[in-house]
Amino acid sequence: MVIMFNIKTARTLFYASFRPALQTTGWLLRIMLPISFSVCLLQYYGVIAWCAQWLGPLFCHIGLPGASSIAFLTGATATTYAALAVMMTMELTMRQATIISIMVLICHALPLECTVNKKVGSKPIRMAILRILGALLAAFYLHLLLPEMSEPFATIHQVADDASLSAVLLGWLLSSLKLVVTIFLIIYLLMVVQRLMEHYGLMQKFTRPLMPLMSIFGLPRNAVYLWIVGNILGISYGSAVMLQLEEEGKISREEANEVNYHLIMNHSMLEDTLVFATAGISALWILTTRLLFAMLLVWSRKAIKHFVK
Repeated sequence: MVIMFNIKTARTLFYASFRPALQTTGWLLRIMLPISFSVCLLQYYGVIAWCAQWLGPLFCHIGLPGASSIAFLTGATATTYAALAVMMTMELTMRQATIISIMVLICHALPLECTVNKKVGSKPIRMAILRILGALLAAFYLHLLLPEMSEPFATIHQVADDASLSAVLLGWLLSSLKLVVTIFLIIYLLMVVQRLMEHYGLMQKFTRPLMPLMSIFGLPRNAVYLWIVGNILGISYGSAVMLQLEEEGKISREEANEVNYHLIMNHSMLEDTLVFATAGISALWILTTRLLFAMLLVWSRKAIKHFVK
């Protein structure tokens, strides 16, 4: 099929995408910036490190040193990158690093991502609890299944950071400004691509081959596009697209909620897998474990709903 690309049509679609992208970026930043600022302060004042002390005894039962709970809590409140940075300062074996990595990949950025989930119809407290339980169950599953991997994880000994509060806040401000531009560009380009695909009838051609996969995952067949966006760009950007599609009446709130149950266990497959694989964690364990727990959660929920009726 030959597509005749029309400059005038493309210009119209680019223009039509600007305002909704700006609006979507606005509501996303109203969630993200206050939360990231709060986490920044909690990390600076040692609150997260203090909380990690209480998780130490639990982590010993899943094959992890108690100190690794700091990496988990950092990831749970901030980002996977922050958790990986903490892991790099610890003496971990590859087995231990694999377990904590998958825990972080399932359960990270809870304040931000659960708040975003709420915007598209999911209950944030339930999402947070499910992700914490999923991370712990995945750790126990890996503790039972992983072979002995005694080789050391790539450790980078870092000098203690004695930066002042003003320096920390300045760093947060600069990174936030970069984040604003990045979020707008990603959302804007996503909306342009979506409109172009719809205009030229490409949406069905790209999504139809993946529809059987949605049935295996226990998701609505028309959730393919949301699944692709969520697994390439993550929950925050994926939820922005979900919100737009809800407003346009292309998906229902319940369908968006169903997709969220999969995505809370398994999202950003491309970026997350590449980042942690580069650090030495097996991509096979990352992909198979996250997909397994996403499927278990969705099908368990369906089974419970069926028997409750």
